[in-house]
Amino acid sequence: MTTAPAPGGVTGSRTLTVRYTGGGARRGPVTMGQANMIRCILRDEPDSINIHDVWPVPDDTGMDRALDALATLTTRHEALRTTFPYEAGGGTAPAEQVVAAEGSFTVTVLDHDALPEDTDAYAEAVARAARATRFRLDLDFPLRLRILALAGRPVRIAVAASHAVTDGSALGVLRDEWLALLAGEPLPPVTALTPLDLAAEEHSPAGRRKSAASLAHWERILRTGPQAMFAEDGAAGTETDTPGLTLRSARGARALAAAARRTGALPGTVLLTAWCVLTAHRAGQSVCVAAVPTSNRFLPKLARSVGTLSQDALLDLDVRAPSFDAVLAKAWGAAMNAYRHSRFDALDLWELIGRVTTERGSQFARDAVYNDISALPSTLAGAAAPDEDAPELELVWGGAQSLPTRLLTFVYETEPVLRLATWADPALFPRAAAEELVTGLVRLLEAVAEADVPLGAPGPLTEATGVRPVVRGPEWVRVDGCWVRPAAVAEALAEALGGRRVEVVVEGPRLVAYIGEGEGAPELTPDQAHAALMGVLPGRPGVLAPHRYVFVEGPPRQSAAAQRILREGTGRTGREMPHDHR
Repeated sequence: MTTAPAPGGVTGSRTLTVRYTGGGARRGPVTMGQANMIRCILRDEPDSINIHDVWPVPDDTGMDRALDALATLTTRHEALRTTFPYEAGGGTAPAEQVVAAEGSFTVTVLDHDALPEDTDAYAEAVARAARATRFRLDLDFPLRLRILALAGRPVRIAVAASHAVTDGSALGVLRDEWLALLAGEPLPPVTALTPLDLAAEEHSPAGRRKSAASLAHWERILRTGPQAMFAEDGAAGTETDTPGLTLRSARGARALAAAARRTGALPGTVLLTAWCVLTAHRAGQSVCVAAVPTSNRFLPKLARSVGTLSQDALLDLDVRAPSFDAVLAKAWGAAMNAYRHSRFDALDLWELIGRVTTERGSQFARDAVYNDISALPSTLAGAAAPDEDAPELELVWGGAQSLPTRLLTFVYETEPVLRLATWADPALFPRAAAEELVTGLVRLLEAVAEADVPLGAPGPLTEATGVRPVVRGPEWVRVDGCWVRPAAVAEALAEALGGRRVEVVVEGPRLVAYIGEGEGAPELTPDQAHAALMGVLPGRPGVLAPHRYVFVEGPPRQSAAAQRILREGTGRTGREMPHDHR
């Protein structure tokens, strides 16, 4: 995180009210992207879900002109006049958006008699601080505006924004238009879809078909892919306090460009492939399953839309191939397939996740996330230092954030330097290992720039990158496409059942749990056992629910299969009727 220089020249602050009028009043359902973000806003801490940007102010811009430009943007874009009526604490998220024809918002002016030398870093810190307060979805103006002024003249605007109505690209559009207004340039008519127009399209029969196709794509991966990329010793919990590591590397940018030239692939596809190959290699997985957030702006009518269009694309890239180029050849298609299926009803998706994971006995872990925002109009300018010095390879540690992921990478820039930030779970990646992983990505790009890299065995990739695969002991087995530790399954099931004796064994392709039942113990069914285990599954990536629950007489022993069976079944309600052997 960026630390603000001391703003020693602050002389005071004042709040100004800006009124706007001339828009149209409308109302209708929320978009799929809005519903997705609203769910996160109601669940997550504000500083992790709100977004921010810093807008420059041209020299000689007066305060009145700056305020007039903000009012013009608000009248021009329905998203900035939108609220979401709902009953706070009522248990349901807002499903409707209301656009006001007129209204007002406030701006905080921070007056200075002197600004810090690094004004941008200071403005960045002010914007970040403004993110820390939650937006009222039903009431608040969606931009929190701080004007940094020098002797009364605006110098920068620090913007914190509600993710319910903006994403990074939307802030970039607003910044572009802000500068055009202050330069006296006329703005073209708005031709991009408004959020309400997009919602109408999404709720049409064609939009519903697209959403259903997206859900089918997710269901296939949820049923067949690994439940977690990082199922290994040390992986525990659903949130980790993770420090950020920023890479800036001219070496990496040159290597990426050369690799793209050699393979004929787009630089973004090469980088995504390299990240997936290295992630799967380190995790000891044959497929890389990762959430790849996309702004869904590949359609011209959405390219300059002011709204929140960001939803997760779920990528599954099979890395079982003889060489890097062979994986690269299928990466573009896999990425496009994921992006194509990233428009869905968020509530329907979470219902699907709940149903499918209960039936499979797994837990969806969004523990690998790759977000390439290098091509967006705005990459949140203060996210990293500027690149005037273009270091060959520089690693800088930042502050920690609480994240529901184990590996998160943001790509900010690919030329003239490769600039990205990675947050890696310190329980799995101590600082030296995290640095090795990020440096290994640069080394892999350099190797790919020279020639194809063999992947048939882990040795050549380890040699090329310096990154070694995780070592799992003999107590780990692969079941149903997932790495599982049967002893951990038994521990979790015993805990869920109040301390009953449990033995879990692998029988062919299945996990089978033998559960002891003595005299006087309350009688449990396989369905009850499965439901109890699912309740303690989050945060245990090495635990997969047994495919069969078998209640035996007395405590289970090593020869549990030979004990008298009392009841057995899958535990998945409606999947198979349990058998009672008494």
